[in-house]
Amino acid sequence: MAAVQALDSLLRDPRLWRGQDNPPLPPSRHATGFTALDDALPAGGWPEASLVEILFSADGLGELSLLLPTLAALSSDDRPVLVVAPPYRVYAPAWQAAGLQLSQLHVLDANPKDALWAMEQALRAGCCGAVLGWPMQADDNSLRRLQVAAETGQTPGFAFRPMGALSNPSPAALRLSLRGTDSHPELRILKCRGALPPSRPIPFHPYPRH
Repeated sequence: MAAVQALDSLLRDPRLWRGQDNPPLPPSRHATGFTALDDALPAGGWPEASLVEILFSADGLGELSLLLPTLAALSSDDRPVLVVAPPYRVYAPAWQAAGLQLSQLHVLDANPKDALWAMEQALRAGCCGAVLGWPMQADDNSLRRLQVAAETGQTPGFAFRPMGALSNPSPAALRLSLRGTDSHPELRILKCRGALPPSRPIPFHPYPRH
């Protein structure tokens, strides 16, 4: 009881610095298009001018579906979308059916080393609405350069990486994971700037395969 009274007295002392909570993040300009995910993210959408890392356990779990509403909105605003070294050929009709203006979709083929360089330069230049890439074997330094480039160019970047990278620390402002099967994918927020990630999966129903 004496300890409780002493603590209560200490907390009432005006000389005690209590610190401050982190200020709320400004609302995102880029909603994800998935209500449950937007509600779970601190800014109500993709973080501004940042790198988003999406880890997936197998191809085709809906990793691209996560971005299609945002990419469609960006292309409709005449903002170019750059896709760097995709592992499969982009099927333009499916992207168009999801609302993308194909005139704003640009695909760049490159080897892994050049792809990282191209992603960094495009993010830093600030000439794109978004930059997507698959830096499958990127180290922490490479990802940090992408994060800094996104901040410099005020451009969102999206990096798709294998689930094996989960054990590595990430400088990305937002880190998501997709596991399970293509019919029942499990989406989780692993890390998000400005708040603690929710402990439960996020309801997610991807678009048909593209």
